Order: sequence, then structure tokens, then C-alpha cells
Amino acid sequence: MGGFFDRIALAMAGKSPWGGSGGADDGKGNTSSGGEPSGEGGDSGGGQGSEPPRGPRNPWLPGGRSDPGDGEPRRSASIEDIFKQRGPEGPRRRQGGPGGPPNFRLPPAPGGRSWMPLIVTGVVALWLAFSMVHQLGPKEQGIVSTFGKYSRTIGSGISLTLPWPIQDVHVEQVSEIRIFQIPDGDTQKLMLTGDQNLVNLSYLVRWSIKDLTQFRYQLAEPENTVREVAEAAMRASVAEEPLDSVFSGAGRANIEANVRARMQNVLDAYRSGVQIQGVEIRKTDPPTEVEEAFKAVSAAQQEAETYKNQAEAAAQQVLARAQGDAAAFDKVYEQYRLAPEVTRRRMYYETMERVLSRTDKTIVETNGVTPYLPLPEIKKRAAAKPAGGQ
Repeated sequence: MGGFFDRIALAMAGKSPWGGSGGADDGKGNTSSGGEPSGEGGDSGGGQGSEPPRGPRNPWLPGGRSDPGDGEPRRSASIEDIFKQRGPEGPRRRQGGPGGPPNFRLPPAPGGRSWMPLIVTGVVALWLAFSMVHQLGPKEQGIVSTFGKYSRTIGSGISLTLPWPIQDVHVEQVSEIRIFQIPDGDTQKLMLTGDQNLVNLSYLVRWSIKDLTQFRYQLAEPENTVREVAEAAMRASVAEEPLDSVFSGAGRANIEANVRARMQNVLDAYRSGVQIQGVEIRKTDPPTEVEEAFKAVSAAQQEAETYKNQAEAAAQQVLARAQGDAAAFDKVYEQYRLAPEVTRRRMYYETMERVLSRTDKTIVETNGVTPYLPLPEIKKRAAAKPAGGQ
């Protein structure tokens, strides 16, 4: 620290603050190097007759000169010299030179005034225009808050508010139908049915905002709340239906209606400002682990249903035939009551005609006629003769 203070003292006295290599004038035109005086006409570190050294460059003098000029006494840099170099009246530096950035100035405004007030006024005007004027679309609404506290709700069109940060506007699409799917992607969402079976179920929920103030301030995370309420309502509705009902179209429609009603009731109780537009079940599949077994059971059930339908069709045919026979018998009975003898004879002839038409033997009980005639055999021989003759 002693050497540091010594250099400061030398600088204050006009000496070189950079060590022994500097020179100082003794007032007679002689310089000393390294703090040792030299005689007139002597040299220091140079040949005889050379110009005596003037010492190191003083960074505090104008232009960094070692001497203020010929004939001028050596002096130390003053505060005025330092600020004179930094001020506007100092020497102009070369553009892009090592002395610093180029000396660029705006042209003066009309009347010699500065542009700064006009620039500040323009920036303030733009800030006021962007923070006070708000234009909302036909499906949008805005919440105006004053220092973070709710103030009012603005609708579509142009509205004016106080500038930020006094008032702030939060804009939302209130008429837009928002849709989310549960579950996200291809992951499984297993639910328990009423008959203790598991089903992998995927569904969509459509909803919109009906009260922007409640939607903004009543719930911390309204979208997550709607998602969780939808999942809870779906699980409760599926648990009331058997597995076959979940897979059928009518059962799925019933579940969708129940889920929508449950969700709306819960969200209204929360004062969430949300309107449920609809619920749509997109997929109902068995769990992946038992999918093959479930397909086998489903195929067996379909086969059993096919056999059942065939049996019912055959039963309907037999029943229809029996009903037809009964109706025919009723008609014959009516005729029998009117003419019993004729009806009995007619029934006998018709019965014998049906029986004899199906037999190959014919018996004739008449004198002079062979009792047995193989008529079918004769017909076969008669038909075989033309074929053999060809």
C-alpha cells in the first residue's frame, strides 16, 4: 500500500506515476530518468546529442501527450481536463475507431428543440392506446380487474378501461364448444359394471362456459375440475348397468344421459359457470388381458342365439301347420253335422286315395280279375324297353 500512495503523491506533484522509466522536468529544460537528475547536455539511455526523453505518455492530459507543449510547464491533469475529454466540447473521435462508438446524433427538431419530449409522448400514447382500448370478438367476453380485484364483465365490441397496471382484462371464448377425451391416447380406462365385470371405456365430453365470472374466480383449475367430475359421474353410471347393457346401444344411450345429468348437478353445486353440452361413449371393449376369452364367449353366445332363433322358427312353422289343420277339421265337422253319411263316405274315399297313392301294390276284389297286379313293376318294364331298344 505504501508504493500505491507514493505513486499517487508523484502524480499529484506532476511526476510520472508509472515507475522509474518516466522523466520529469527540473524547470531548466533537463529531465531526469528513474528519479536521478542528469546534467545539461547529458543523455539518459541514449547517445550523446540525442533529444532528451520527455518521459511516458500521461493518460490524463488531452490526447494522452507526455508534455502539454513546448515552452509550457509540465503539470498534472485536472478534473476539468478529464471531463473536457468526455464532454461534447472535447475532440471528436473517429467513427468506428478504438476510442469508442461513433458519435451519432439525431438532427435537431424544428426550432432547435430536442426530439426526446416527442418520443416520450409517442411511447406514452401507444401504451395508453394498447392498455385502455379493447376490441372483443362476437364469441368473447372479458373480465376487468382493478388491482387484481374483479370489477366488471365486458362483452363483444370496443370497450375502454383504465390503463395497465390499474386495470387488467382477461378475455375468454364463452360460446366455443370445448371437447376433451377420457382417457388421453390409447391408455386403458377400466370401470366396474353392475354385475362385477370390467370394461375398457373411452368417451368424449363437450362443454362450454355459461358464466365467465364464476368460471374465472370460483374454481382454481376449472378444466381439471370438469375432467374429474366427468370421470366420477361415468364410473357411477357404469356401476349401475350390467355388462351386456354397457355393450348394447340402448344401454350406452342411457349411460350418456345419466352422466350428463350427474355432471351438471355437481358443477352447478360448485358454481363453476360450466354448461355440459353432451357426453358420447366412443368405445366399450373388454380388458386387454381377457380380450381373447371374451371374444370366445361372445362367439358362443352368438351361436346359441342363432340356434335359439332357428328353434323358434321351426316351432312357429309347426304351430302354424297345426292351426291350419285344426281350422280344416272345424270346417269338415260343420259339413258332417249337416250330412253325416255323405261326409263319412267322402272322408273314407279321400283317406283311401291318400294311402293307396303311396303304395306299390294294388289289390282288386272282383271275379275274373287277378287279385294282385304289380302295376308299378309293369310301368318300370314298359319304361325300360325303349331305352334297351336304342
